[in-house]
Amino acid sequence: MLPISFVPLFPSSFRFAMKRIIFTLFLLISTAGAFHAAGQYQARPDTTPENVLLEKQWSLGAILHTNGWGIILRKGHNITALKQFMWEINFSTYKSSKEVRSINPYFSDSRSYFYGKLNYLWFLRGGVGYQRILNRKPYWGGVQLSWLYYGGFSLGITKPVYLYIIHFNSGFTDYEVKEEEYNPEIHFIDNIYGRGSFLAGLNKIGLHPGAYIKTGLDFEFGTKNRQISSLEVGGIFDYSPIPVAIMAYNPKQSYFLTLYVSVMFGKRYNK
Repeated sequence: MLPISFVPLFPSSFRFAMKRIIFTLFLLISTAGAFHAAGQYQARPDTTPENVLLEKQWSLGAILHTNGWGIILRKGHNITALKQFMWEINFSTYKSSKEVRSINPYFSDSRSYFYGKLNYLWFLRGGVGYQRILNRKPYWGGVQLSWLYYGGFSLGITKPVYLYIIHFNSGFTDYEVKEEEYNPEIHFIDNIYGRGSFLAGLNKIGLHPGAYIKTGLDFEFGTKNRQISSLEVGGIFDYSPIPVAIMAYNPKQSYFLTLYVSVMFGKRYNK
């Protein structure tokens, strides 16, 4: 009997063809995976734009400070990647820490007022400054910390306080109420009926030009570089060479220091 020799099940040409097919399939699968990954990356349109440095910005905010409240508008542009030049307009109220709300206990319908207050006071500020980024937030979000400092023109605006005053007749049997500018020499708790109209005294507006400086820290939150959402804390110092009388029997003020917290919302852009 002749010996049986081993005969391969598949010829060499067939095995070579199979290798080529497997290699080709591997390349196709790898290429498809790469295109799929690239497609996923491009499917997030905000990834690349959010990392681009946007040159300009504006923001609007509300301020709560130790002597009142206010609003602020701010706009500016980048000087470098970590430094911004800004200008701002700020309007805020100011009240004395010695103000105490009072009411005439003998009249149930009387209006409350601040006894001893001579003038209402507001500040209109316009200035320029810089913001320096101390810690830039990561691309996935977090908190960006900036140090800011501003200075500029400050205008103190005053308006005298008007009150309703009780005038009795000679026999104290009848009375009438008149609206008058508050005078601490003749107006007392027993003859003050209540606060007058806010519009009274607009013809006696007083102007107190001066200057202000401000510094603070800005904490910006969020993941969108194009949107501004921040919390700001700091202090403002105003000086007026024309002193302001706020409370009776108290020295007139030329220096005003307040601590503030503000919430800012805005936008960054290039055009």
